[in-house]
Amino acid sequence: MSRGPVDQNFLFTLAELYRLLRVYADKEASRFGITRAQWAVLAKVERSEGMKQSELAELLEVQPITLTRLIDKLCDNDWIERRSDASDRRVKRLYLRKAGRQLLGKMSGLRSEITANALDGINPADAHRLLTQLEAIKENVRTAIQTSGAEQARKEQRYG
Repeated sequence: MSRGPVDQNFLFTLAELYRLLRVYADKEASRFGITRAQWAVLAKVERSEGMKQSELAELLEVQPITLTRLIDKLCDNDWIERRSDASDRRVKRLYLRKAGRQLLGKMSGLRSEITANALDGINPADAHRLLTQLEAIKENVRTAIQTSGAEQARKEQRYG
């Protein structure tokens, strides 16, 4: 990579890295007969069993219809199940099934394997520093989004 100005390379490099990691994770997950997206759903359900489908869609930042298709496939494979909510029958809550737990158990080392391959040649101290810096960047962007929204609201009040 050329050492041009950061503003010329930063966003492109992050986007390309994200794309490559998605492709790599999909390829590796396919060894277990699952996609990266299905893996993400299983992992989130495992961490927060009983979560509503709508909450999961928001958490994964996907459209509800997209998530419904993923969940349908996961249910067809007996990896998760939908249960009706006791207080609102329109609401479906998600739970892992035994086969889903077993699959995640088999895949438990995959995340570490992908991470180790991605960080190959980077010493652990630098990797920790990178992670800390990425977390700071994430917070900066989150703050910028909130600030931008507040500024937009002020402009609309003033001019609209």
